[in-house]
Amino acid sequence: MAKGGFGVGAVYALLKEARIAAEDVRPLVVNGVLADKLAQELSRGARPGTVVTGRPAREAAVLVRVLAGDATADDEAELRAASRASTPVVAVQTSGSASGEIPYVLATDVVVCPPGSGFPVEAILKAVADKLGEHGTSLAARLPALREPLCAALVEGFSRKNGVLGAAIFVPGADLPVLTRNQLRLVLRIAAAHGVEVDQSRAAEIAATVAAGLGFRMVARRVLLSGVPVAGWMVKGAIAYAGTRALGEAATRYFAAIAEQQPETA
Repeated sequence: MAKGGFGVGAVYALLKEARIAAEDVRPLVVNGVLADKLAQELSRGARPGTVVTGRPAREAAVLVRVLAGDATADDEAELRAASRASTPVVAVQTSGSASGEIPYVLATDVVVCPPGSGFPVEAILKAVADKLGEHGTSLAARLPALREPLCAALVEGFSRKNGVLGAAIFVPGADLPVLTRNQLRLVLRIAAAHGVEVDQSRAAEIAATVAAGLGFRMVARRVLLSGVPVAGWMVKGAIAYAGTRALGEAATRYFAAIAEQQPETA
């Protein structure tokens, strides 16, 4: 058992979880007006079959529906089907003349194309990344353009989560296994997004992550003991947030470098 109650069994459980997530080979499906054009732009550098058109929403890892103005009956039918299948949806609005909300789609999941310009591919990929979160790692492994926005979303999400936990857990040492588990999970998700499998051959990364997680908490304790009695919970939360973000950003750079060196699998 590792210090802070985080043992080898927990590491293996996280590795197994990452391997299962990598088995999801569902594509990004683009349907609607100009679907072929957008799919072509999104699929640059992607493995064959990663970005497709004409597939039903239930078969998609995420559905990108392109609309021209208000939702048509066909638009609404597909968006309803996606909702029933619990398929994440990002809507792309190509017309500024739309008068109302898009049914079954949150306003935060709508990307509007500026008049007279092409598809804002980066904004669409960011919306996809924000929508998928942890569920987007397998897709990102096959779609390199999604990796940067997805990893950014993962780093921010896990950092905020650890920041809240660091501030909320008051029992000394009780936060160690929880925060470290989240940091490990973040590293494994970032690795998976780059198509890198972390196994026993890369045990050093796992050990380094555990050590980093413990180290950040020790720093927090020293700060608190040196005289921050009132705002101690804020300091703990801030250090947990900053430590997790630093770890995630370093992991992103590390696995991006590895991904550049390994050939893409067809």
